[in-house]
Amino acid sequence: MQTLEALARDARALANGDVVLSAPETEVARQLQICNACRYCEGFCAVFPAMTRRLEFGKADIHFIANLCHNCGACLHACQYAPPHAFAVNVPQAMAQVRGQTYADYAWPPALGTLYQRNGLTLALALVAGLTLFLLLAVALHGQGFAALWHAPVGGFYGIFPHNLLVGLFAPVFLFAVLALGLGVRRFWRDVTPATSGAPLSAPATAEATDAVLRLKYLDGGHGDGCHNEDDAYTLSRRRFHHLTFYGFLLCFAATSVATLYHYLLGQAAPYDLPSLPKLLGGVGGISLALGTAGLWRLNQRRHPEHGDAAQKPMDRAFIALLFLTATSGLLLWAARGTAALPLLLCLHLGAVMALFATMPYGKFAHGIFRTAALLRHAVEKRQPHPIGLSAD
Repeated sequence: MQTLEALARDARALANGDVVLSAPETEVARQLQICNACRYCEGFCAVFPAMTRRLEFGKADIHFIANLCHNCGACLHACQYAPPHAFAVNVPQAMAQVRGQTYADYAWPPALGTLYQRNGLTLALALVAGLTLFLLLAVALHGQGFAALWHAPVGGFYGIFPHNLLVGLFAPVFLFAVLALGLGVRRFWRDVTPATSGAPLSAPATAEATDAVLRLKYLDGGHGDGCHNEDDAYTLSRRRFHHLTFYGFLLCFAATSVATLYHYLLGQAAPYDLPSLPKLLGGVGGISLALGTAGLWRLNQRRHPEHGDAAQKPMDRAFIALLFLTATSGLLLWAARGTAALPLLLCLHLGAVMALFATMPYGKFAHGIFRTAALLRHAVEKRQPHPIGLSAD
């Protein structure tokens, strides 16, 4: 509950036409003022150089800096003002709470962002189950009853669901996810651009930000030895499992894209055999994605309680679970080709993929998009004259 002092401050801000900060945003601003006076962690990551360019922290500044934070935990373990000190500085946790707020604030439509944030894992699994059941019933009703669910179909995948039907089912869901993410990140970009010098993108800035994204540069703890997880020890586990997940997902998406080109340009219909490019990309990507998400799930369960926002764990685990289920069901589907298990596994895989697409704009996938945008703005801003006359190095 807000104090009378906080209510009075917000009332004055509204009267002056200023933007009122939420409680998590106010806490980030408070902690950054302390960090700005200390600057011990200035070389750890992009957050602290960006912080030093500001004397005050408005809403856009806070959203920008919060999405720069990779939650590696290094600054918490290095901080002399961390709990139980009276200053109670915990930058990773404070930033995580604001990031969670940005996912909901910039979600389109907004109601779905709030729903998924509160009930992420339950909603994701229920969506997979519901979509899988819908597909199973579709197979049974348009086939030979429920017996069709455990018989090897003639014609492989397309003997169960025709190609055009699959396109009709998945294209709207995928396009909706792209639209929702695009609208959200456009609003985020529009809000933070004036707060980050307002300068346009340049080729050097884009190249630097792209390198940081592809290497997950800021998951190295600021020294190359990695992040903290459940204790004070450094570990590169998070970076490695993130890499497996990130590149596994990209390879799976590339496999689907190449298969689409095979179908429409070359007239070659799925399924494809080794050593075809779709099969190679999908196989390597599926294994990488399964290993990466399994590792991230384990790390998420063992993460230090002060490193992030505990309220976001259901949302985080929902995304990990959907990616893992998509990868493993796809690999099992490959192994079950030509067997009686194919219809059941195909419905499960398609249900997982559709649920993943439908929830992408509202969970952990969105953080990668917003973080990329923040890194781009940081790379632009750092190339501008320092606004308060101090060295940016």
